[in-house]
Amino acid sequence: MHILMLFLDGIGLGDSNPETNPFVTAHMPTLMGLTNGKRWLRDTGQQETARSRFIPTDANLGIPGRPQSGTGQAAILTGLNVPQIIGEHYGPKPNLQTREIIANDNFFKQVKRAGKKAALLDAYPEGLHHDIARGKTLRSSIQQASYEAGQAMFGMAELKAQQALTPEWTGESWHSYLKLYDTPVYTPQEAGKLLVKISRQYDFAFHSHWMTDHVGHRGPLSRGVELLELFDGVMAGVAEEWDDDEGLVIVTSDHGNMEEIGNRNHTENKVPTLVIGSAKSAFADGFHDLTGYVPRMAKLLGV
Repeated sequence: MHILMLFLDGIGLGDSNPETNPFVTAHMPTLMGLTNGKRWLRDTGQQETARSRFIPTDANLGIPGRPQSGTGQAAILTGLNVPQIIGEHYGPKPNLQTREIIANDNFFKQVKRAGKKAALLDAYPEGLHHDIARGKTLRSSIQQASYEAGQAMFGMAELKAQQALTPEWTGESWHSYLKLYDTPVYTPQEAGKLLVKISRQYDFAFHSHWMTDHVGHRGPLSRGVELLELFDGVMAGVAEEWDDDEGLVIVTSDHGNMEEIGNRNHTENKVPTLVIGSAKSAFADGFHDLTGYVPRMAKLLGV
């Protein structure tokens, strides 16, 4: 049994407003097929299909204010109510208190401590590696969690060896924006299949995408639609390659944002959790907020 967790920063369940919410108009046959043909909106509610469960998930954790990436990601990967512990929602990067909580324990560390394998599957460009090494920027809570478990961030070598994917899945932006023309480019479906194949080398594999949060803050709406349709293609590949008896695919987020393009702040909306696999119902039992992933994943993996 193994787990592939696919994280999209800043996607929540919002209103059915086609002027601000790309989830209303995006063509998402794969994702909607996993939620009984329903779009991912505030009123979607829990859904179950033969191979999936969809659970609206609380990201507020009982703390006033708008959820933030630093503490939200830390809650996902520690199973702890990190905003409650430090007294606030904090982000985008983790503050010292949050980093200490992550360093003390997180799911990457738990998996490895049990003699199993875990990895963050993102490849990052050399510029980010240098900025982190020089102290110019902090790691995200997700990057910090894998670092505390002893993993060096993947880069060009792992990308070329098909052991990692770029954060935006296909690698196209490394060509168009970073001008790194000697790096692989995949179709969305190919990227999804490769994610599953790489994940089979680990007991716990995690891939993190951040552009959804960027577009949520800055727009335009059309770019949000493009990202969702791209991810739907990735999920088509994942769904085709994945055997439901091999474990769980979990799709989730840390806070709402892109469902209200034009609002430059995060939202307090619930976030989507999509679970694919034969153990979906056992996972979904009693699950309701960001602290619920770790105990259920630990049980599945025997950690």
